[in-house]
Amino acid sequence: MKIKNLALSAFILAGSLNLSAQGPAENWHHLDMEKDGVQGMSTIKAYEELLKGKSSKTVVVAVIDSGIEEVHDDLKNVMWVNEGEIPGNGIDDDKNGYIDDIHGWNFIGGANGEVNHDNLEITRLYRMYSKKYAGQTAADVSKKDQADFQRYQDIKAAWQQAVDNASPLRERYSEMLRVTNLVIEKLDGKEANTENINALGISGEGVEQTLSIIVRNVEAGADLADFSERLQGGVDYFSGQLDYYYNVDFDPRNIVGDDYANAKESGYGNNTYEGPDASHGTHVGGIIGAERGNGIGMDGVADNVRIMTIRAVPDGDERDKDVAAAIRYAVDNGATVINMSFGKAYSWNKDVVNKAVKYAMKKDVLLVHAAGNSSQDNDVADNFPNDSYKKNPAKKASNWLEIGALDWKGEAMSPARFSNYGANNVDVFAPGVDIYATWPDNGYNAISGTSMASPACAGVAAVLRSYFPSLSASDVREIIMESSVKLDMDVLVPGQDEGGRTVPFADLSVSGGVVNMYNAVQMAMARAK
Repeated sequence: MKIKNLALSAFILAGSLNLSAQGPAENWHHLDMEKDGVQGMSTIKAYEELLKGKSSKTVVVAVIDSGIEEVHDDLKNVMWVNEGEIPGNGIDDDKNGYIDDIHGWNFIGGANGEVNHDNLEITRLYRMYSKKYAGQTAADVSKKDQADFQRYQDIKAAWQQAVDNASPLRERYSEMLRVTNLVIEKLDGKEANTENINALGISGEGVEQTLSIIVRNVEAGADLADFSERLQGGVDYFSGQLDYYYNVDFDPRNIVGDDYANAKESGYGNNTYEGPDASHGTHVGGIIGAERGNGIGMDGVADNVRIMTIRAVPDGDERDKDVAAAIRYAVDNGATVINMSFGKAYSWNKDVVNKAVKYAMKKDVLLVHAAGNSSQDNDVADNFPNDSYKKNPAKKASNWLEIGALDWKGEAMSPARFSNYGANNVDVFAPGVDIYATWPDNGYNAISGTSMASPACAGVAAVLRSYFPSLSASDVREIIMESSVKLDMDVLVPGQDEGGRTVPFADLSVSGGVVNMYNAVQMAMARAK
């Protein structure tokens, strides 16, 4: 699933739906603590002081995501172009198994459409196990199937709990939206203040509590129209959970037309690069490589890069078969860095992804992955895909970087409140809050997530591979971690409110630091010599 964080129920309890605050600058992730007073990645400083006038080679970064608006003014000149393919002739000119793959490929599209929504993996697993075990007890199951049956029981309980949580929240948001829109209608242009709202005489079961939340938001300066829009977002979010994520009767895979049971299959899909919603992928692609110095929008991290778009992530959980196929496509078509801003709590076929990761490692390709937005310790809770091998979890891929998200809002909030962390399973942090980057319809937007931190790091990796091509994927990984800025301070554990539990920042990741391009380039210069 595209990594996102919508802790909407918390905002109900707080009586506020102010989901984001603006950062200190639209390009804060490029800034330098010493020069600018902001703990960005020192990107500008690196270009001005270390890389100016130096030669570089073009590198290809694959973005496995929801799709990219390849005609965006800030991206169209940096999109990867498959020179071996003749556009639109319906022939696999370069014999790579994919027809007319000019800018990449789409593994969740078919001859008759595109997958937009999909289940979460827990739902797919629940559906699979239910066909075999529904209505049975442990006594009905053979000894060799006991472990599978127990997994079915655990998944069933977790799935039911998720449904039970989402249903009342959809009802709650729907009711708040109804009352808010009624208030707007009855005010009929009058000022939205406490006195005028209370004078409307709106009543009914449960309405008093809803009105009190509306009044608190108005007193805090909220615009009612904006408040209504955010509530609609809540309704849509929880409706999506119930209609798609956890709906066992919904399965859109027939759109793709592949043999889903064949995990080794390749060549399926189509060459539609955007898909139904390219917001997430367009934003990620812009962070990595939006054209630098063109005077519009924003600058990507990497200055000599081509973005290969590979669509494999729906609104729902990505499928392991598609992730593995996407990694292999990227590797076989020249990518040296792959960004993966997605993740999930369950895995259908971890082995097929492991084999693709090993294939990328053999071909010297670096994989950069977002750690997730659940405020969880990844040393304790599962987050897939990851760099551990199923048969030997202690053995990890040497071409993998797992990225947590950094906030800009002061020392106590250095790790983003939503970011996953882990002293063993998160490698390093990078800027991931209020990151301003490309958006569909030739637009720009500032959003937050480890989804943004991962491409920030991937951009730095691309710079190292571009200016120092002798460095291997494992070299780049080591340099990024070793050159990271170590923050010697105690910080709130992600998910904790102010005054909550604090730990040394160093305890939240393997490196204990924040990605810094200036330091990384300096270290690369020394190693290259």
